[in-house]
Amino acid sequence: MITDQQMRIVMDEKQKGRPLYAAAARAGVHEDTARKYLKAGALPSEMRSAHTWRTRQDPFEEEWEGIRELLEVNPGLSPKTIFEHLCREHPGRFSAGQLRTLQRRVKVWLALEGPAREVYFPQVYAPGELGASDFTRMGSLGVTIGGVLFDHMLYHFTLVYSRWEDVTVCFSESFEALSEGFQNALWHLGGVPKGHRTDSLSAAVNNLSEKEEFTRRYASLLEHYGVEGMRINPGRANENGSIESRNGHLKRTVEQALMLRGSQDFASRGEYEVFLRKLVSRLNASRAARLAEEKKVLRALPQRRLEAYRTQRVKVTRNATIRVLHNTYSVHSRLLGEQVEVRVYADHLEVWYAQRKVETLPRLRGEGKQRIEYRHIIDWLVRKPGAFAHYRYRSELFPSTTFRVAYDWLRENWPARADREYLQILYLAARESETGAESALQRLLGQEEEISAEAVKLLIRRNVAAWQPQEVAIDVVDLGVYDALLEKTAS
Repeated sequence: MITDQQMRIVMDEKQKGRPLYAAAARAGVHEDTARKYLKAGALPSEMRSAHTWRTRQDPFEEEWEGIRELLEVNPGLSPKTIFEHLCREHPGRFSAGQLRTLQRRVKVWLALEGPAREVYFPQVYAPGELGASDFTRMGSLGVTIGGVLFDHMLYHFTLVYSRWEDVTVCFSESFEALSEGFQNALWHLGGVPKGHRTDSLSAAVNNLSEKEEFTRRYASLLEHYGVEGMRINPGRANENGSIESRNGHLKRTVEQALMLRGSQDFASRGEYEVFLRKLVSRLNASRAARLAEEKKVLRALPQRRLEAYRTQRVKVTRNATIRVLHNTYSVHSRLLGEQVEVRVYADHLEVWYAQRKVETLPRLRGEGKQRIEYRHIIDWLVRKPGAFAHYRYRSELFPSTTFRVAYDWLRENWPARADREYLQILYLAARESETGAESALQRLLGQEEEISAEAVKLLIRRNVAAWQPQEVAIDVVDLGVYDALLEKTAS
């Protein structure tokens, strides 16, 4: 199938005054095909019609009404369950490869005709407006102190806006545990938010009262710090979702950290609390920027140390790039459309996703610059070689001068397939060895041999060392000759 790039080559050649047959040959297309698009005055992509018809018969067409009835009664039925039911009802009629077809049909039905789905309404909070807390049981993690099971809880506090959090070890949902944990959090934070929200804690709320008033002691605690008390409705944990979701995340994080540590046993409670403090500090490090916004409006307390870096949350574009401080960086195409956290240090950036560091990039100085790593995008670029010629960041896809010289050689000798051949070489560099690919190119260029991806591949596999230019020996010049000339001139 002719591509837009091929037709652009034809049009460029025609503008240079070359005949149509020569222009078509230059682009690698048939003369009649080139003539058709020139006559239409459009590129191939502009003349393709949208695909609106089925390419094959739907194997579930006859059974669809029955499937629809099943879904209307119970929309929660999975396509796999329905498929297995059909296979039992009609032995030998359907094959395993048709499950995906049914999954697509059910997905479309749910989107167009299915029941309304639960909507989550994101809440917007101003900095310093609200803190939330809850208790979470940690006994399931199997922590031991000196070999004895340490059945405990954590009082967990978080600022809703920045998600800064703090924990205190406790053993019950008592007022004393609530008071200690709440005050520890405020002093570790170095300030006081406007409000504090809890669930229906027996320690803080008089559940036997029809008015469900906060207990006197809890009210006194809030009054002491000048905090407005809030509580959720009974049985509606989602109303305190900002802390409920963090509870699960915290427990998983502690569990993973214990696995990395290699042991759940601690010599003392103090050692375990230090372990928790370090873990929570690492989690809070990623929230420094938004926490700084909160601290501007918190009631003043003795200041705590600021983190050594700032953070940004950015979305990976469909170009596999992120924009950080007015500069563009590439990340792996696997992250397309995802929100990532970027930690900006003095000399480098760290890209984090799902609490895992996925990239470390040198920080660009100034603005309007870009750093594109070919390994991030080469998997798809080799499938779309036509995109290379006019790629905005094409100059970034030459790892060294050797690669650039090799590409120029390809353009001069094989213009029609230069881009495709170079991208295959770049793919080898990403998958095999960049050093090996560069050494192979140096050898081919130095010996004036034909450059191709296949030739580079063979040299990499043979582990051929880089070609070394011939050394030129230069005799040492006798400076006495110059002295003799100077003496002759003086005389």
